[in-house]
Amino acid sequence: MNLNFDKVFIVAELSANHGRDINIAIESIRGAKRAGANAIKLQTYTPETMTINSKSRDFIINNGSIWDGENFYDLYKKAFTPWEWHEKLFEIAKEEGLICFSTPFDKSSVDFLEKLNNPIYKIASFEITDIPLIDYVASLKKPIILSTGIAKKNDIELAIKTIRKRGNNNIALLKCTSSYPAPLDEANLIMIKEFKDDFGVITGLSDHTMGIIAPIVATTLGAKIIEKHFILDKSIGGPDSTFSLDEEEFKTMVNAVRFAEISIGKKDYNLTQKQIKSRDFSRSIYIVKDVIKGQTITNDNVRSIRPGFSLEPKYLNQIIGLKFNKNLKKGDRISFDHIL
Repeated sequence: MNLNFDKVFIVAELSANHGRDINIAIESIRGAKRAGANAIKLQTYTPETMTINSKSRDFIINNGSIWDGENFYDLYKKAFTPWEWHEKLFEIAKEEGLICFSTPFDKSSVDFLEKLNNPIYKIASFEITDIPLIDYVASLKKPIILSTGIAKKNDIELAIKTIRKRGNNNIALLKCTSSYPAPLDEANLIMIKEFKDDFGVITGLSDHTMGIIAPIVATTLGAKIIEKHFILDKSIGGPDSTFSLDEEEFKTMVNAVRFAEISIGKKDYNLTQKQIKSRDFSRSIYIVKDVIKGQTITNDNVRSIRPGFSLEPKYLNQIIGLKFNKNLKKGDRISFDHIL
């Protein structure tokens, strides 16, 4: 699979939005399909693969997020997607015509996902500095999507260098703001264009802002992948529910992104047939008073007016002071054939 998609590749991130109920997870995949997503993304971890069960201060979240005060282990225990669900979820996605892929967080989750023929690997923003993990994923020669939320430029450079050393150039880099939810004024979407220029990769957005403004703007800036948290119904609740879109909201976003990409168009100075026809409304030089042969052309007897069927206005100053070679009526077109 090549990440250089013709149209924006829209990913519904399921994350923890399943309420620990496999039936909700299954229906969420179907809901994402109804909403117009191209793919559903899972997260593959357990509390033990993410952290340790410690109550010391280091393991209590305190970074200004919606999870402040929670213990890392307890948060992941509530949020993780059971591994025994994965095979079924991959099957449902395939039935629905969606690509299903996942974010691994350690070597064991990569090995597990390989058994399911996971087609794309996503590296979460907080793991972009985990070079051993990135190197292991890169060795599989599958497409890799990197989120950049906490990354400095040298972190991005090292991650991409690590992947390319494995002979893997199928890389996408997503602008991401690691704040939950992320304020729009910190989205800094202009970096989507910078990433493409600086690193020569496919670019996109992993969005944690509220609403759908950021994905639309990202599309106009060249994003080819949009990832947004999806929840079937916000009443399900959960750690990520506040910055997730429900089915109707996600569908609205998909439609807006599709309209945005259509509106971008292509670099082309040629006019469409409609635009050519609209030139009828441009200005051109017309006879505005009856004139006779030999009469001098002046600003009094010719003017630049609508419609645009006569001589172009750029010639007006050139013909002023010359003489007519025939009689013409008010409203007649003028051409160089009418001038001495």
